[in-house]
Amino acid sequence: MFVGVGQVELYIPDSGSLKSKRFVLKSIKTKIRNKFNVSVAEIENNDKWQRSSLGLAIVSNERKIIDSTLNQIIDFIDNDFRVEVLNHSIEIF
Repeated sequence: MFVGVGQVELYIPDSGSLKSKRFVLKSIKTKIRNKFNVSVAEIENNDKWQRSSLGLAIVSNERKIIDSTLNQIIDFIDNDFRVEVLNHSIEIF
């Protein structure tokens, strides 16, 4: 069994309040859960309007599946016009 975790740091340029930030993040998190069937949560920068960090977790019996899925999720987030990916990291245990 392998466990993959990822962290994605985001910049949300059009966010003018915590409410608008939460609206964008909720939409992105729901789409990720539905499309990729992984766990996702906001893990840092909870009180900043234009910054956020998302944590991702996935369990599988193959490393390739985890690596591929996490990279697809990062590409999926990067293609969302509402956010910019500042940094990301992936670890597989």
